[in-house]
Amino acid sequence: GARFNADAGYYDTALYAASVGGHLEVAKLLLEKGAQVNVKGGAHGTALQAALKYGHFDIAILLWQRGDDTCHGGSYSSASRHRRAYLSRRQSRLEITKLLLEKGARFNADAGYYDTALCSASAGGHLELAKLLLEKGVDIDVERGNDGTALYAASERGQLELANLLLEKGADVNFDGKYYDTALQAASAGGHLELAKLLLEKGANANAEGGKDGTALQAASDKGHFEIARLLRERGAL
Repeated sequence: GARFNADAGYYDTALYAASVGGHLEVAKLLLEKGAQVNVKGGAHGTALQAALKYGHFDIAILLWQRGDDTCHGGSYSSASRHRRAYLSRRQSRLEITKLLLEKGARFNADAGYYDTALCSASAGGHLELAKLLLEKGVDIDVERGNDGTALYAASERGQLELANLLLEKGADVNFDGKYYDTALQAASAGGHLELAKLLLEKGANANAEGGKDGTALQAASDKGHFEIARLLRERGAL
């Protein structure tokens, strides 16, 4: 018989692949056949993390009901399983996150290589979701996965409102992670002028070095973002 927990290459398991693709009935079948819910792999961690990343909320609820605690939290009570009948595919990421938080999800849990919920929200421009997570006390300067810190993720993608929110909530404007540039370097490389202005106003170091782009000035110049390069020189960049 088929081994549903066998390594499936890039996607790691069949359940993970079904969760990425939004194939609810396939996910149900795999779970009925004994697929393990908590296996990590692929680009986003567990099947639940992948389902949330791609907005497949019905699959996310199904996986949570079957015991995935990788966001992490306590067990999902049998009484709460009936709530799934009231959840539609049109519900927002915010509503699903609220549900998971109600059920004990801990979005600060170590995600290893994978992005945190706050990083994903910041990268995607999900302002209300980020506010909710911050209200619940998530760590703001955790560096994880493809997006580094939440502020780095927002800066790299030009999410001005989100970056402002994170800074207001205490994000370190000069956070220098192990693998990533500073937020200012990310904004400069991406050509996000208003975001670069905001970061500088909040005390970003224009001469910080590191990461793949060198300084913010080097990043802006290399990418042809000359307005940002001019701004950085005005702010003392060498």
